[in-house]
Amino acid sequence: MKASGAPRWLLLIHQIPPSPAYFRAKVGKRLAKLGAVAIKNSVYVIPDTEQTHEDLQWIAREIVAEGGDATMCRASFVEGLRDEQIEGLFNAAREADYNALAEDVRAVLSQTPSRVAALAEARATIESDVARIKKRLGEIAAIDYFGAPGREAVQATLEIIEKRLRREPKTRATKEEKKPARADYQGRTWVTRKNVHVDRIGSAWLIRRFIDPKATLKFVPGQGYQALSGEVTFDMYEATFTHVGDACTFEVLLDAFDLREVGLSAIAEIIHDIDVKDGKFERLEAPGVASLIAGIALSRAEDAERIALGSTFFDALYELFRRKRS
Repeated sequence: MKASGAPRWLLLIHQIPPSPAYFRAKVGKRLAKLGAVAIKNSVYVIPDTEQTHEDLQWIAREIVAEGGDATMCRASFVEGLRDEQIEGLFNAAREADYNALAEDVRAVLSQTPSRVAALAEARATIESDVARIKKRLGEIAAIDYFGAPGREAVQATLEIIEKRLRREPKTRATKEEKKPARADYQGRTWVTRKNVHVDRIGSAWLIRRFIDPKATLKFVPGQGYQALSGEVTFDMYEATFTHVGDACTFEVLLDAFDLREVGLSAIAEIIHDIDVKDGKFERLEAPGVASLIAGIALSRAEDAERIALGSTFFDALYELFRRKRS
């Protein structure tokens, strides 16, 4: 970890010779594999760690060996780009990676039969696809420095496929899982990933409005957090409440706590269409709500502020749908 006030970033400023022609593409692929993002032509940034320093150094040396110029430096941004804007660039890049992989895994799910007999014929192909997707997911997660949205949706769909693959020829009836009691989730600390967006903003509003009015919210890095005793995690890897199949966290919370209040299902559908991006409900309100949430994220760097402003919006949206149905 960097000491407070120390530079957080590594910059690579380079100039690549015109020949050989393939070399520019090679360098671009290497930088993409590291998760570096361009902030200007030929200027790339990456979080400053031991590993990224070593990896970037190798690329710089390779550029110089091919007759180009390369300068590496540690940097703090004083004017112009702010740290949270740079983090946003990383999150946008990784979210695009996760979204592409989510389309891939949904295609595999659509080709995975639910019947055991039919599954036997397709098993080898599906297992190969799952292995390939898991490998790619690991590659993206390794360079997901700030916990971009999208990972949970891929993992949840993979779990559905793997459950089908594990099915035995003779299925046994299973008892319905007992739903959690709201009384057991009062005055708790609810933990989620930093840089909240639509599903986490909506879920935080739902938790405080309908599940745990005295909830304390805690925001942690997207990777490596170990929940403390008594904490409830949501919308993060292996959370207490997170994506299940194609359901976003907001939908999972609705179902888990049996929330049937008029208006909540409409909000759930909107959040699903924005977060999962599969067009399942085709809600006409989704683009407008997505733009508003994006505006909140751009104008508010602090997660608590995003949730406070977003909650005011969801209060109004809930009142609108509640009155429409009353």
